[in-house]
Amino acid sequence: MAEVKQIFFITGTDTGIGKTVFTVLLLKFLRQEGASAGALKPICSGGRDDARKILSVMRGTLSLDEINPWHFRAAIAPSLAARQEKKMVRLAPVVTHIRKMQKRFDILLVEGAGGLLSPLGENFNSRDLIVALEAMPFIVAPNRLGVVNSVLLTLEALPKKLQAKARVVLMPQPKPDVSARSNGALIAEFFDPKRIFMV
Repeated sequence: MAEVKQIFFITGTDTGIGKTVFTVLLLKFLRQEGASAGALKPICSGGRDDARKILSVMRGTLSLDEINPWHFRAAIAPSLAARQEKKMVRLAPVVTHIRKMQKRFDILLVEGAGGLLSPLGENFNSRDLIVALEAMPFIVAPNRLGVVNSVLLTLEALPKKLQAKARVVLMPQPKPDVSARSNGALIAEFFDPKRIFMV
């Protein structure tokens, strides 16, 4: 029987909180374990550094334009950055591209831009992409004061079916505050502890 191909969608509670770091770490781990794994950052604004980090791990398996087909110069929400360049990003072509790339791997990581509800294109966000792809959501969050509220709000914004398979990933901070030791346990009072991971 053929293996079921999976899509892991890496989203976050905000921007600049470690989504790309986690995506690259998970991609490296999966490939080192011998898994047929690839990663995409379909949409980005403010430069392509994140996509290039993924490219370095893919070692020629995917081109930069396959990893990151939609990219815009301004460091603002991708939907606005696209409009500034008189361009438009629609949900259907993004889903089509991801599905096409999915055929080449058993596990495909897809990294969003910004937080779960940040506008990616015309009338869609990461939540819409996750729903369209029936992907497993990974919610990346900074392990610092306030993260419990941010994680629970993000989980609340997911449809129940997706909440049931979501994973929470707490990323370490350069200068951890006192809450870093207890955030995971506190989130576990509201969410399955087996699906909470500390990096």
